[in-house]
Amino acid sequence: MADEATGTGAGTGAGTGAGTGTAGSARVDAWIWSVRLTKTRSVAATACRAGHVKVNGERAKPAQVVRAGDEVRLFHAGRERIVVVKRPVTKRVGAPVAAECFVDNSPPAPTRIEAEVVGVRDRGTGRPTKRDRREIESLRGRVR
Repeated sequence: MADEATGTGAGTGAGTGAGTGTAGSARVDAWIWSVRLTKTRSVAATACRAGHVKVNGERAKPAQVVRAGDEVRLFHAGRERIVVVKRPVTKRVGAPVAAECFVDNSPPAPTRIEAEVVGVRDRGTGRPTKRDRREIESLRGRVR
């Protein structure tokens, strides 16, 4: 019982609300991972350190606290996710519960055609010639 009182040891805190965000705040890296925006917590922490996570418009460090109502912007997997925190959680939750923890204000994901990379050159072919550059620009839809 002493372990439960001090919060140390192997106790899970089941039934006490531990890790469900009852305190009203959570670390931003843990929250991003908990609501399944990233696959692992280390990926979330790395994104924070690289400047790909903003909380209320400010760059966030991994240990920054998020509360209900905060806007979190995450650039991950080639797109920007804009979410508003409804409920801070610190433990990873199932997908249906995770969907209830935030409001997704992200722009729609790009279609396969938009996301497709065009104009990729083979490695070692050197600088593109003027003709190559014009062909690449025409593939991208840029007109001079």
